[in-house]
Amino acid sequence: MKQIITLSDSAALRIKEIMSNAEKNALGVRVGVKSGGCAGMSYVMEYAKEINPNDEVIEQKGVKLFVDPGAVMYLLGTEMDFKKEELSSTFVFKNPNETERCGCGESFKI
Repeated sequence: MKQIITLSDSAALRIKEIMSNAEKNALGVRVGVKSGGCAGMSYVMEYAKEINPNDEVIEQKGVKLFVDPGAVMYLLGTEMDFKKEELSSTFVFKNPNETERCGCGESFKI
C-alpha cells in the first residue's frame, strides 16, 4: 500500500525542532488541505493537540504526523521536504497528484 506522506530527513529534523518549542499538549503536527489560493487548494499545517477519530497517524523518523481524513486522497504518495535558503525556509510538498501549481508555490490543483 502506498504511504500517504513520507518525510525527508530535513523535514523530520525541522518538525523535531518545532515540536521541541511547542506547547506541552501538542502531540505532533497535523497536515491537511483547504480550498484557496490562486490554483484552488493549499496545504495546511498546525499543531495537533488531540487525535481526531478518523485521523491517519503517521510515525516516521521520530515524529508524528496527523493527516486530516479529508486530505488523504489529495496527499497520497506525497513527500514532505524542508528547504532552507539564504532568506527563507519552508516546507515543500512533492505531490504526484498535483496537475498544476501556482507561480508562488503556495497553492495547487488536483
